[in-house]
Amino acid sequence: MTRIYQQYQRRISLLSLLVILAWGGLGFRLFSIQVTNGEKYYKQGQTKEILSALRGNIFDVNGTPLTRNIIHYTIAVDPSKVQNKQNVAKKLSKITGKPTNYYIKKLESRNNFAYLERNLQKKYAQPIIDKNIDGIIINRLAHRSYPQDNIGGQLIGFTNVDDTGLAGIEYVYDKQLSGIDGWIIKQRSGLGNINLNNNYPKQNPIDGADILLTLNIEYQSVLQEELLKQLNQTDAISASGVIIDPQTGAILAMASVPDFNPNQPNKCATENQKNRAFTDQFEPGSTFKIVAATAAIDQNLVRIEDEFDCENGTFQYKSVTINDYKPHEVLTFGEIIKRSSNIGIIKVASQIGDKSLYNYAQDYGFGTPTNVGLNAESSGTLRKLSEWSPISLAEISMGHEIGITALQLAMAYGAVANGGILLKPYIINDINTIDGVSIYSEEPKVIRKIANNNVMTQLSRLLVNAVETGTGIEANISGWQVAGKTGTAQKFVDGVYSHTKFISNFVGYLPASNPQLLCVITLDEPKLGYHWGGTGAAPVFKRVMERIINLDDSIQMPIIIIKDSSNRAPILVEKKIHKSNITHKKEPILLSSFAVESESTPKSKNLQKNKTKTVIPNVKGMSLKKAINTLQNSGLEMKFAGSGTVVWQSPKPGTVSITGTICSIGLE
Repeated sequence: MTRIYQQYQRRISLLSLLVILAWGGLGFRLFSIQVTNGEKYYKQGQTKEILSALRGNIFDVNGTPLTRNIIHYTIAVDPSKVQNKQNVAKKLSKITGKPTNYYIKKLESRNNFAYLERNLQKKYAQPIIDKNIDGIIINRLAHRSYPQDNIGGQLIGFTNVDDTGLAGIEYVYDKQLSGIDGWIIKQRSGLGNINLNNNYPKQNPIDGADILLTLNIEYQSVLQEELLKQLNQTDAISASGVIIDPQTGAILAMASVPDFNPNQPNKCATENQKNRAFTDQFEPGSTFKIVAATAAIDQNLVRIEDEFDCENGTFQYKSVTINDYKPHEVLTFGEIIKRSSNIGIIKVASQIGDKSLYNYAQDYGFGTPTNVGLNAESSGTLRKLSEWSPISLAEISMGHEIGITALQLAMAYGAVANGGILLKPYIINDINTIDGVSIYSEEPKVIRKIANNNVMTQLSRLLVNAVETGTGIEANISGWQVAGKTGTAQKFVDGVYSHTKFISNFVGYLPASNPQLLCVITLDEPKLGYHWGGTGAAPVFKRVMERIINLDDSIQMPIIIIKDSSNRAPILVEKKIHKSNITHKKEPILLSSFAVESESTPKSKNLQKNKTKTVIPNVKGMSLKKAINTLQNSGLEMKFAGSGTVVWQSPKPGTVSITGTICSIGLE
């Protein structure tokens, strides 16, 4: 008996030891899981799901959307979490209009995940979201769309499939546009199923900021259409254009063609995606003559009436023969600019010297980037003075041996237009958060003062003459005083200047007495006949400006008060650069034997009262509303017949009359 008891006792003891060891092992493992590695296993039972932020949108200066987020929703389900499948199927059927059985089949799936709807519009998804049905999984997705297609595409840029900016504004301001993604922690079961637990943390996404540009999409559309038209007509390689407000530096339009559609970026050459107006440099030719002209006037080395022998069209400068496109004998300094004489400007430059020409070229911003804030901007080329050759003075004074961009040229002439202030160009008005809080904005910024207002007024007069009766006559707009300059430059190919490949360019601004718009046009290698700045680029400027004048009532001809030149000098009008603290005075522009005082605000009541003289403006092609405003601002009465746009008027444009005169117009 004792032997049997001892035998069982040993077995019981062994079994008890095994049980104790087993429980000890389990206890140790449990301690390890819950205490030592508790946080690790806790996290393994969770999953972090990203909640994507919506990308901010880009708008033009008037709030027209240039981008759009096409939002769509994916509706999925974990069938095991749906209690009353019949009821849920009926609710979904009522919202989407699909048969109940369609959803019953999906809800009865043995899988733990099934798609119910994909690419669902918000108006259909929102009722499902509002129902908050257990087991229903809703994901918000979006893809970028560009409602204006090609218009402004090079500036706006585009994104990839992950909504990351790859070019243009989309790329440069990707961080601000992208916003901050949110997240939500979900619970993972032992079987791998994911469940929402309201006690787990969640961070809502912060949608990206919206960007308001200085760009005017109507101006941009006009510019691109006219550039493309001239590209096709002249067989040029490319054409570029810039429109700015010379008083602020705001870019109103900037384009080059051929262009591309950002909705389909892969369907065009990569070359078409860049905006050549600020990425490509070119030798400008005669539009660069304002540099030598400014230096000569500013240093009192040359007067407008000073005469220069232009050698009948051929001149030997050191080792190089210089030719004018047309032979001239003796020209005044003013006529040199008007006729665009190479020989004449070289003789002017010889009086100012290498150093002055170099310094004024620098002051105008050539050789350095404008820092407009867009990627791949070219700085142009202005070699150091120590690198100039014996003939560089001659070559550079007439626009060779230097590389500039269309944007640099626009800003340089903008300084002439606004009275001597070189401004920094800008294209961003404001960047606002989703709550409407401004996080970044740009204002007009002064780079430097190049010359005083008197110098620029004299130069502006020369540019007016160049358009009215000189090489820029194809840019002349009836009823408007335009200042401008043509440029024709031979391209430097294989170490020599080509006689068949040219850059045709023109830059002009209006109204000359109170500039509101400035436009640069360039054509790369147009066919011969259009290679001159006056025949290739100037007509594009005219068409673009005429269309903008007629579509935008805010662009007004200044009120002109005619005074007999024997009277006292007109009062100078003090005018401020918009949004800027810089004040300068604009001297009057002289029209024949009259002194002209320019005002930026209407004075029709005073004109009526004093019966002063006024010039009949050209209202042909205008809408009735614009014609009424233009004539009233000139102190004229009006009567009209018909509807549509103005096709005739009486008295004729340019006629000097007294205020209160009745102007008759006909519309069709």
